[in-house]
Amino acid sequence: MPKKRKMPTNFFWGNSISSMQTEGAWNIDGKGKSVYDIQEATDSTSDWKVAIDEYHRYKEDLDLMKEMHFNMYRIQVSWSRCNPTGDGAFNDAGFAFYDKLVDGMLERGITPMICLYHFDMPLALARKENGFISRKVMAAFVRFAEKVIEHFADRVKYWITFNEHNLYFQKEVFRISGYLKGKKTVSEMYKIFHHTILAHARIDEYIHKNYPNLLLGGMLAYTETYPATSKPSDVFAARKIQEFSNNNLYDAFAEGHYSNEVLHFIEQNEIDSDFQTEDKEIISKMHADFLAFSYYRTDVINADKIPQDAVPNEFLSYGGEANRFLVTNEWDWAIDPLGFRNTITKIYNRYHLPVFPIENGIGLREHWDGKNMIEDNQRIKYHQDHISAMKDAMFIDGAEVMGYLGWGLIDIPSSHGDIEKRYGVVYVDRSNHDLKELRRVPKKSFYWFKSILEKNGDEL
Repeated sequence: MPKKRKMPTNFFWGNSISSMQTEGAWNIDGKGKSVYDIQEATDSTSDWKVAIDEYHRYKEDLDLMKEMHFNMYRIQVSWSRCNPTGDGAFNDAGFAFYDKLVDGMLERGITPMICLYHFDMPLALARKENGFISRKVMAAFVRFAEKVIEHFADRVKYWITFNEHNLYFQKEVFRISGYLKGKKTVSEMYKIFHHTILAHARIDEYIHKNYPNLLLGGMLAYTETYPATSKPSDVFAARKIQEFSNNNLYDAFAEGHYSNEVLHFIEQNEIDSDFQTEDKEIISKMHADFLAFSYYRTDVINADKIPQDAVPNEFLSYGGEANRFLVTNEWDWAIDPLGFRNTITKIYNRYHLPVFPIENGIGLREHWDGKNMIEDNQRIKYHQDHISAMKDAMFIDGAEVMGYLGWGLIDIPSSHGDIEKRYGVVYVDRSNHDLKELRRVPKKSFYWFKSILEKNGDEL
């Protein structure tokens, strides 16, 4: 008979956030401006000056996590809060805030994970060097990372360098890398991406050399891409996207080399990625301790729509289309729990490293009337189905999974600044243009998570 499906006792259940989407406090205690702090509100987005004010309300939020039986919280340490100019003097008050946050987690039995960069480049450094297109910025980031690691090594075991690292190998790179001016060329994309990989490699070496008890993971925004049909050109395009968006990075993280296909493409197309002779050795030393990813949806590619001269990094920009077999949310993100299982199993089968989904969730439009509980049954079903799929990957397919972190526990502005696209199991009472009192209000899904995690997710 098959063994009983019982979750490991050391399994992590928890939450992920970024600093610019939660903290607020954009101009106090010595924090420097980030590229997000100067973005103004629009008709459909908020600015970033307050977010959900976790800088002042973190104790309340940690108490909610503890009540839900969460035992991990992935945070970001803001570069501009701890080093206001990005490459100058460090700010003790910035570190003091994260000391309080990390210590507050540990006091509540919550294991901290730190992400070092989540899109919000210090503004001074972006204006001076145009972000990660500069090797000087790469060096400044490594310096910042080493300082943070040294400061928290006695309390934080789990680390991520870049949130959703493969986004730096797509058009999104020009929005998230501190890039403020230029022609947004393919060579610039490849150069920025390469610099971020080099930064990861140097941090990897620093951690494993100086803190062998710490664990470093490489993280992707993993979006499985299906061919629109069984037509060979569709299948080919889907495979190409997989190689450039996913395999290329995991090969680097886990095995210390870029994909041969990607390297050959760079050479054949004379792309200037700023790959220098000594870089190969730096990259070769990488060996991730686990492979992390975010997962929200799957995509479909129709090769007929892709221009002849398009680079694989941009195939989906041209040929992406809806999956007629899947339901979507309001933002047309396909809900695909079987894709989640397939992703976990594929990663583990290829690399034989522990797999860690550290973002998973669904954005929904919700409104609290001031008295009645929000009945977010669609969110409950989403998490229930995805956790069940994860358990199938573990107990049927044999994948080693470290934990499951949702995005996110609490409503926050999306990465584009829209608070109305809500992911949380706790409602934050604010709109894009009215902060109200920022009251935290548990939704129905809060109590669902609380009940299933009381038994470590064994019973869904």
